[in-house]
Amino acid sequence: MAAPKTAAKSNNSKEELLGFYRQMLLIRRFEEKAGQLYGMGLIGGFCHLYIGQEAVVVGIEAAAKEGDKRLTSYRDHGHMLACGMDPKGVMAELTGRSGGYSRGKGGSMHMFSKEKHFYGGHGIVGAQVPLGAGLAFADKYLGNDNVTFTYFGDGAANQGQVYETYNMAELWNLPVVFVIENNHYAMGTSVKRSTHSKTLWERGAAYGIKGEAVDGMDVLAVKAAAEKAVAACRAGQGPYILEMMTYRYRGHSMSDPAKYRTREEVEKIKSEKDAIEHVRDLLLQGGHANDDDLKAIDKDIKAIVNDAAEFAKDSPEPDLAELWTDIYA
Repeated sequence: MAAPKTAAKSNNSKEELLGFYRQMLLIRRFEEKAGQLYGMGLIGGFCHLYIGQEAVVVGIEAAAKEGDKRLTSYRDHGHMLACGMDPKGVMAELTGRSGGYSRGKGGSMHMFSKEKHFYGGHGIVGAQVPLGAGLAFADKYLGNDNVTFTYFGDGAANQGQVYETYNMAELWNLPVVFVIENNHYAMGTSVKRSTHSKTLWERGAAYGIKGEAVDGMDVLAVKAAAEKAVAACRAGQGPYILEMMTYRYRGHSMSDPAKYRTREEVEKIKSEKDAIEHVRDLLLQGGHANDDDLKAIDKDIKAIVNDAAEFAKDSPEPDLAELWTDIYA
């Protein structure tokens, strides 16, 4: 893959860096707790964790405004938290409880928040891409300057509907940012084995769509690229593609032992490229915080996540009558 662009490491305020640190740490601690609950049998079905990729969605959301929309695939808990959805409601939905965002009937792949403009994680690979263009079409039709962020992975990037959507999005000049979260392995197949393309974002050139590769492990680089893409969309310049070069530390799902890569490879990324450690270093080196400050933040975040887990455990399962509700909009 081509070398991604990295943002400059200066001129970032203490408040901004602390905000990024808290948001990414919330996602990581939440996902760690979700993994624990899955192991305890409290989360059924599949569970896809976002650990390692936190900088992507946090950086993207830093460029969003009220009214912007987002939707993604089934690795979606981080996206929910980053757009402001309540950790308690998210965890309750994951555990199938009535206090969840879909009243415990949807789980991670069918969780929505109209208030936060989160239009779901989607279980069918690549299915969310045309839906994202549809949301962008609605905003263009209504004449506002909202943007839709449509996330998908390197595996979905080989799906045919992605390119049908590219064609329509450019043809109709839609305000949609296609965010490819390239974590290199799709479900378990290395991107090197699944495509001969040097990059995934450059495929959009065939349709006239601009884009770039970004260091998805650097929240500042992500934010800078997202601001550029969003500005183009709001200015009526049509769609934009951001290929985020990122990495997941866990398997594809909780049932995946991830034997297709070495332990040394994963540890190397953790030690050299971890997104949270990068911001931690910036805070410490810039004199914005000390170890005690960051330990206090971690303690606070863990309390929030533990409260979410207890809320989920205490929330009742849906009543059987719920089988007959919400069948039609």
